[in-house]
Amino acid sequence: MHAQIEQYLLYLTLERGFSEHTVRAYRTDLRQLASFAAEHAVDSTDGITLELLRDWVWASSQAGLAKATLSRRAASVRSFTAWLAQTGALPNDPGVRLKSPKPGRPLPRVINRVQMQEVLASLELHASTGEPNALRDLAVVELLYASALRVSELVGLDIADVDLDRLTVRVTGKGSKERVVPFGVPALSAIVDYLRRARPALASAALTERSASAPQPAHNALFLGTQQKRLGVRAVYRVVAGLVADLPGTGPAGPHALRHTAATHLLDGGADLRAVQELLGHASLGTTQIYTHVSTERLKQTYLTAHPRA
Repeated sequence: MHAQIEQYLLYLTLERGFSEHTVRAYRTDLRQLASFAAEHAVDSTDGITLELLRDWVWASSQAGLAKATLSRRAASVRSFTAWLAQTGALPNDPGVRLKSPKPGRPLPRVINRVQMQEVLASLELHASTGEPNALRDLAVVELLYASALRVSELVGLDIADVDLDRLTVRVTGKGSKERVVPFGVPALSAIVDYLRRARPALASAALTERSASAPQPAHNALFLGTQQKRLGVRAVYRVVAGLVADLPGTGPAGPHALRHTAATHLLDGGADLRAVQELLGHASLGTTQIYTHVSTERLKQTYLTAHPRA
């Protein structure tokens, strides 16, 4: 079973173009299934039945896993068994009838405009010292908020992906799909300042600290972390969480909060929902529509303007 799981993950990577993060989640889920199956004397995919899969999901729920995790696990195994059936490894697909609890859809965390201005002002104050990390962090947050990027898209940027003349950035999103996203003048100023004053300093400092056995530097990466390597997702999480965690509101306090905030502020400003969908790189308009639930300011203004009994 483990061998076929690895073959399936290779298929997701090479043929389906799934991201490293998604493949890692599938690997975790399917290895959990393999361990559960082994405990029930099933060590081959031939022994996978609908009953075994249902027992696995039930055991996961009894372990206290969230509905979203249960739903993801069920989706992972349904995809796996469908692939096994398509490749002839199984005569039929035992996972096609597997159901799971539908995950709740909590409203995303959104930072209001005043709070966002305070966050940026705090970053600008630190950046005024000229400290390279502070200059980089300002550019990171400005670009996240300006372009509503996913954190994986941000850390994957190369210098060549940024067009400083057209104020656009070329990003590679989910499914290796590319899109071009605009950003504003404040983000431009922060990026230019970072490229001129901070990035060379980070690169030269890393060169003096790097040992002969250290990984090769990321020469083309837009944002650098330690040892001249590409800035990592966890580092960005730490920066944003440190700025957002203490602000009022519920929901995750990581970089995705800036993505939610940018989308909501665009809708509040009158942006078309489909334009926001394209900006965010959502395959489905339904995914973008969650932001209409938190964009109450524009709804109230429309009501007051248009309703005869307002």
